[in-house]
Amino acid sequence: MSLHTQMAAAEQQSFVTGYLDALSLVERLHRLLLDVIKDEFERLGVLEVNPVQALLMFNIGENEVTAGELKTRGYYQGSNVSYNLKKLVEMGYMHHQRCEIDRRSVRVRLTEKGRAVRDVVAALFGRHADGLQGKGVLGADGIDQITGALRRVERYWTDQIRYIY
Repeated sequence: MSLHTQMAAAEQQSFVTGYLDALSLVERLHRLLLDVIKDEFERLGVLEVNPVQALLMFNIGENEVTAGELKTRGYYQGSNVSYNLKKLVEMGYMHHQRCEIDRRSVRVRLTEKGRAVRDVVAALFGRHADGLQGKGVLGADGIDQITGALRRVERYWTDQIRYIY
């Protein structure tokens, strides 16, 4: 094997190692985000809402959506979103009504109680953004680079799903 081939193989192995490390980091960050949200709600004494449900309400925001739309946007898995929406309706965090056109479909939107949860998460994220920037952890250029790189990976994975299988 030539020196050039050995160097190329070493570079490829190094890239694979870095890719696997990045995947692991994304998983850990997601779990940590849920832990941070859980901690915030425990501090506030709001125990009936789990972190996934709080994040779901944050992502719905002022919109009126169906479970299918949330899945299409890529936020949630199928049964997970349906279960959590049902629970949130039962607990009074969301309104629901059947669609006029497609009676099988249910549209949901936040109640006042749900908007309060959304506001707690938004304030938490706002404090995080201020802290990251204020402490020099991450600036505008850095966040743009991270977001750009993650969007490129998202497009690549989406293309893999669409065109390979």
